[in-house]
Amino acid sequence: MNEVKGRELLGKVVVSEAGQKLGVVGDIKFITESGELMNIIVVEPTKHVTELQIPQDERGRALIPFSAVKSVGDFVIVSERDIV
Repeated sequence: MNEVKGRELLGKVVVSEAGQKLGVVGDIKFITESGELMNIIVVEPTKHVTELQIPQDERGRALIPFSAVKSVGDFVIVSERDIV
């Protein structure tokens, strides 16, 4: 399995398995005590993010659970059904 560093995710385009662009990875939220990854924070959200009613943080940025991430390469691929 290939390893990906957190900073390598920043700026990558987030796409659903169906090919819908959701936005860009702006940050990653994790629990410092355990290192558990919680959410990908999406900036520059598309209209599709609003249609999916993806939860938002206090600054209005979309939060995609890290458990929804299916693969990371040129894009971050996520499962729509695992988001909500």
